[in-house]
Amino acid sequence: MSGNVHEAISKHSKKQHEVVKTFINLEQMRELYIEEAVDLCQQTKPFTVDKINAVTRSINDLAKKGIVPTRKYVTEEMVKTYVGRK
Repeated sequence: MSGNVHEAISKHSKKQHEVVKTFINLEQMRELYIEEAVDLCQQTKPFTVDKINAVTRSINDLAKKGIVPTRKYVTEEMVKTYVGRK
């Protein structure tokens, strides 16, 4: 019986670890896309927040599992405001 409990805990822990690992990868991707948008905006080139928000959607879907935090969706106005403050 205790072996089954240990296996269940181990399995649950592994699943949580996978969720956290996925979150970290998505978070890094999101930061990269934000940097790209900021760079383009600073150069007064056209940019989009579509890739940022696609990753944000994935992060927020993952957050429904209750382990990782959600992230806010980004608007082009938010990027412009941020660049204006730099």
